[in-house]
Amino acid sequence: MGKKYFAANDTQYTQNLADYVADIKYENIPEEVIERVKMLTLHTLGVALAAKPIELSASALEVAEAVNGGPGGESSVWLGGQKLSMAGAAFANGTLADMLDWEDCAWAGHPNAGAIPAAMAVAEGLKKDGRAYLEAVVAGLEVYQRVSMAVQPADDFDHNQGWALGNWQIFAASAAAAKLMGLTKEQMNQTFGLSVLYAKMPSNLQQATMSNAYHYEYGLAAQNGIIAALCAEKGVANLTDCFDIPYAYCEQLTKAVDRSWLNRGIEDTYYLMDILVKHWPANMWVQTPLELVNLLVKENNINAEDIEEIIVNPPTQYRMHFNADGFESLMEAQFSIPYVIAASLLDPEPGPNWYTEEKFKDPRLLTYGGKVKAGPDKEHTLLECFHIYQSGSHPEKTVTIRMKDGTVYEKTQRTHKGHPLDMLTREEFCDLFRREASFAMTPEQTEKVINFVLNLEKAEDMSEIHELLAV
Repeated sequence: MGKKYFAANDTQYTQNLADYVADIKYENIPEEVIERVKMLTLHTLGVALAAKPIELSASALEVAEAVNGGPGGESSVWLGGQKLSMAGAAFANGTLADMLDWEDCAWAGHPNAGAIPAAMAVAEGLKKDGRAYLEAVVAGLEVYQRVSMAVQPADDFDHNQGWALGNWQIFAASAAAAKLMGLTKEQMNQTFGLSVLYAKMPSNLQQATMSNAYHYEYGLAAQNGIIAALCAEKGVANLTDCFDIPYAYCEQLTKAVDRSWLNRGIEDTYYLMDILVKHWPANMWVQTPLELVNLLVKENNINAEDIEEIIVNPPTQYRMHFNADGFESLMEAQFSIPYVIAASLLDPEPGPNWYTEEKFKDPRLLTYGGKVKAGPDKEHTLLECFHIYQSGSHPEKTVTIRMKDGTVYEKTQRTHKGHPLDMLTREEFCDLFRREASFAMTPEQTEKVINFVLNLEKAEDMSEIHELLAV
């Protein structure tokens, strides 16, 4: 290991994590973990395909091609199958994966928008087999889960100061890429250090402005993760033990550092099994109220025009905003419980159809959204919500629908469909993918992709995915 000019903690957290990634072998991964990685792959591909109608998706592909110096490379963009460099494809696909905020949510963030675009791009570019791809995704998700928990904010954290949510995203991509590149254990350690250098700084800018530029963060993290692994592969001096050196990484993000998470359960625990899959194209904390409304409407055959009001109790911090004059951005709409509930009442089939420029100003949607009100209980703060999820549960919500004729319907739920305690079945994942892919693929193409993903361990060359994606 290289010389360090600042005193390190007397620990081996970084190297232990690097050793863990390097030592992951397909044959040692439990069957249920392999199955979950397949389902996460299918869903992440699906939500990226569903993003095709969104205007920013086309912009992301144009940016990726421009940075690439034009078309050409080893790895496929999921929309259309155009080839770019591994890093360029990861940028495009990582951005697409988060575009509808439909992918996943771990204890803190969306690791599949990093691990899967990066692993897919590198596996295709290097012509690795499906088992190597599966190993890499496991590596990326397990590193992400541990790093993110080690640096979660203290209980007195002020959300307005800016959270680091997009910061640790890079480790999902860099660990996956480094695993596929077959880096040595020291190079793996250096990959983590390079990831620190290339990670996004904590900021409140996205929360304050609700810009759709938010989705680019995930593409950049996927791209930079590959670049970090490439730099380590080509060789750098020192830059080791980033998680052990005080203020090299952990203390930059929180005063409540818990390094024990970095190596916790490293021998036999797969924290990727705790990742939540979003059933609906909306922010994580919108999922439960939306699920409750959907269930009440279906169970009671409710006509949206007959609703007097919808009460969400307790409300959630920063998620009850509603603009009677209309919405301006994708993120602003995706993070609004009233908007998304209204969109589902107007059009119960989920997808990019909820987020068109016309829908942002639709009079009927805005009328429905205006009926969604905050309940009387103290709101759940975002930090409180994450603490509940991190402890293995989810914030309990009650939705009450009052009809114009005085009828009242009410339902309470804690863990919605897609939560680790109520995960989708394989068939539910496949059906959801069919819905997602319908915005970009023919039914015949869709079934071929499903078959490929369900049999990833049999794939001899991941570049076969190109023919399945090409239009």
